[in-house]
Amino acid sequence: MPKIVALDYGSKRVGVAISDPENKIAFALKTISTELVLKYIIELVAAEKTYIVVIGFPVNLDGSLNDISHEINVFINKLSQKIPEIIIEKYDERFTSLIAKKTILNSGIGKQKRQNKSLVDKVSATIILQSYLDSLQR
Repeated sequence: MPKIVALDYGSKRVGVAISDPENKIAFALKTISTELVLKYIIELVAAEKTYIVVIGFPVNLDGSLNDISHEINVFINKLSQKIPEIIIEKYDERFTSLIAKKTILNSGIGKQKRQNKSLVDKVSATIILQSYLDSLQR
């Protein structure tokens, strides 16, 4: 079964996570600069024979879009033009960064590593993907 990739898209960095071959468990992969992410995802999708890319899509509590939501829509359009056969799923990511920070804090990782924002992005992508995978099992 092809793996699924998830992104926690930010204006500076993008956290990337990937599933196991059975699409049951999410693993943090890396954090990459936003300006390099399109090329990286195209290569990753080809290498892993991925068919779904899940992108965390933040909305305000009232359901309205914010600045990063618009950036994500532009990225989705570019990605779908480059890889038209891929399925791109938007997934509600409200509170994912907060959950990631709490998870990192509770993991016992030292203070200096906890302040690494790229770690938060990777963990956020992993949380988005695991939540998506869990929703498929229901």
